[in-house]
Amino acid sequence: MIKVTRLNGNELVINADLIEFVEALPDTIISLVTGKKIMIKESIDTVIGRVAEFKRLSSGRPAPKEADPVRRDNDG
Repeated sequence: MIKVTRLNGNELVINADLIEFVEALPDTIISLVTGKKIMIKESIDTVIGRVAEFKRLSSGRPAPKEADPVRRDNDG
């Protein structure tokens, strides 16, 4: 489930597994496999990020590690 905001400011939680596609016209519209369409305030990239996070959490996989900064010795 992901939380999104309708254009009127009301929050809504949708089942991320039911998302068929997302488009911006210019408002973001989520189309569900049921045929329902929902206009939201969030950008497509935000929706993608929330769905990816939902999928990661529901799979039980740990978050990807960020690259460690390069260590530099001061030995000369």
